Amino acid sequence: MAQLSSALLQERISRKNSLRRVCDLAIFFLLLSLLLYRYVHLGSNGYTWLLAFRCELWFAFIWLLNMNINWSPVVYKTHPERLLGRVSELPPVDMFVTTADAALEPPIITIDTVLSLLAVDYPANKLACYVSDDGGSPVTFYSLLQAAEFAKRWIPFCKKYKVEVRAPSVYFSRHSQPPRRCSTDFSGEWRETKEQYYELRQKIEEAGRNSAALLHLTREHPEFSRIERGNHPSIIKVVSENTENLLDGVPHLIYISREKRPKISHHHKAGAMNVLTRVSGVMTNAPFMLNVDCDMFVNNPQIILHAMCLLLGTHTETESGFVQCFQRFHGAPKDDPLGNLFIVLQEALVPGFAGIQGPFYGGTGCFHRRKIIYGQHPQNPENNTTKLDYVNDKQGVARKFGQSASFMASTNRTISGIIEKTNRPDISSCFEAAIEVADCCYELGTKWGDEVGLVYGAASEDVLTGIKIHSMGWRTVVLEPNPTAFLGCAPTSFATSMLQQKRWATGLLETFFHKHSPVLGTLTKKLKVRQCMAYIAFLLWAARSIPELCYSLLPAYCLLSGTSFLPNVTEPAVIIPITLFLLYQLYTLVEFIACGQSVRAWWNNERMRRITSATSWLYGLLSVLLKLVGLSETLFELTRKEKNDSYEDSNGNAVQWTFDSSPLFVSGTALVLVHIGALLVTLSRVMVGEDILGTQLGELFCSVWVVVSFLPFVKGFFRGGNYGIPWSVLFKAAALALLFFNFSIGLKL
Repeated sequence: MAQLSSALLQERISRKNSLRRVCDLAIFFLLLSLLLYRYVHLGSNGYTWLLAFRCELWFAFIWLLNMNINWSPVVYKTHPERLLGRVSELPPVDMFVTTADAALEPPIITIDTVLSLLAVDYPANKLACYVSDDGGSPVTFYSLLQAAEFAKRWIPFCKKYKVEVRAPSVYFSRHSQPPRRCSTDFSGEWRETKEQYYELRQKIEEAGRNSAALLHLTREHPEFSRIERGNHPSIIKVVSENTENLLDGVPHLIYISREKRPKISHHHKAGAMNVLTRVSGVMTNAPFMLNVDCDMFVNNPQIILHAMCLLLGTHTETESGFVQCFQRFHGAPKDDPLGNLFIVLQEALVPGFAGIQGPFYGGTGCFHRRKIIYGQHPQNPENNTTKLDYVNDKQGVARKFGQSASFMASTNRTISGIIEKTNRPDISSCFEAAIEVADCCYELGTKWGDEVGLVYGAASEDVLTGIKIHSMGWRTVVLEPNPTAFLGCAPTSFATSMLQQKRWATGLLETFFHKHSPVLGTLTKKLKVRQCMAYIAFLLWAARSIPELCYSLLPAYCLLSGTSFLPNVTEPAVIIPITLFLLYQLYTLVEFIACGQSVRAWWNNERMRRITSATSWLYGLLSVLLKLVGLSETLFELTRKEKNDSYEDSNGNAVQWTFDSSPLFVSGTALVLVHIGALLVTLSRVMVGEDILGTQLGELFCSVWVVVSFLPFVKGFFRGGNYGIPWSVLFKAAALALLFFNFSIGLKL
């Protein structure tokens, strides 16, 4: 069912990995050589070289962490056609879709995700789809009702004609007309299905624009007429029920809006996922759970079969804790101008994680074992203490899982290994128990959010939960089938992309300081040392902003103050930073080309990494520092989802380089102003006859390199509207730049 890659693929990976190791070692050796040279000459070059030395020491540390990941890649191949020959019966699967705001996450996107999940190649009587709507939006519920009716036509159409992409919006946008060489029956059904889908879209869009269209809904379901954002009771509705237990019918579809009260923390997505876990536990209690974001759709209809190859197979010495399918993106702008696709990051680093203890939990596209979410450790002869003693210790079980008798009974069946062959057809009878476990006070006094369920305490609850699972001793597996399992939407505007990057950087750094951090997991639990190092490599994204910002400012400071931080061009040692720079650029370029990316995509990603470091990562670091000292709490900022399939804006631009008055843009704008000012000062010195090419040529090149990397900010100086940098940002950035000029010219380090 699942096996390591074929011999030919293994040989190719081995050759590629050997070449990567040589390059990794070469760059690391050059970094050490530069550090040694600086250390020898620190006394004669002042504090400028000391600052450069500390920054380069940090870069060497980060490079060492990345080398640890790169050196043991593992790739798994799955064969779902062999699955039924190895197992007697397929297990049930509960599928979770989370959405929080109908304005930022348009319901039509959620509906496409739900329809693609309902239409997967898997027995319908073994599937249940739960949609969590944290906004309690009647439009979202109305959309699900309409989608359930359309699913009765869409699912048979997909399975009859073996449609590959099962999100109707994407399918019909790719196939505006039926294929020329097709039967008359297919052509007729294709047109009827497309017509019904666009009628569905029109109904949903009208409901979003005109609240009068929802009057009938609120009369039939009065709960939605009393919704206040952040203050409402639980709403659970069975939208569609497979009462006849049909293999080819429509799977169960359940709408959930958990209870929220103003003075009780709801823990954002982690809280929603834990409610989904409990509600599904009392309704269907499938042993495996798949969660996806509302803006992702199934791109491979056999993805659950692929996952079962890894979850039910014997490819490792123990069961895998979860199977992670990392998200890819569809319809993205050419050459990834905003650096949102992470193609090289996934293809280069993710196999390395898989070769240690397994990939991290990426928050979406992940298949979990329910018993592990309930806190069960791997079973072995020396440790069998995790078995649930439901009979003799009901009070202890209640303190851990909550007071619901129905949920405790289902938990006992899960941990004891009792698996229902199909999802029960009478889920409506579990309504009262579901309402009880969705109560906002249910978790009080229990272990939810710590030992049980997704972990609370960081914006990146997914990574934090993955660390906890690895620390328990579980291994995990990455799944990269062909075609890709899930496709999602990437941000199409600069401002939205920066906000998303800030949220990620904040959450990852919060995880580093959490009690489930990888360092503590290694010292006190079963997290491997190399896995700890792999986690630290990207948990410290935000912390990397300070040394990288300092290193970016050094060239400008040197040009303004007449000092240097690089060896003189006449010194033999100048070959070290030159070789290091060229080798690093060549190394990253080859990685992009090997992943099928263009030179332009390589430059876009390199540029955006520098921009992100000086903006989003920097403010992510400040947010966490303020939280640590108790001055503020970090906020969960939802990223706006785009519902159009085109990435062209009204001006014909391939991507929207938009700015706003957010503080995120102040540091980047100030950095550009500093370097432009430093270059102008240098130009004036050259015009009066001062020779700087022999003493500051390296600093001059570095300053130009920074300005070129921040070219979108430079263009923002001359544009208007959303495409120009606001005056409020310019004034703040100019004030910071003037302070830097005063410091650089007035002091000699």
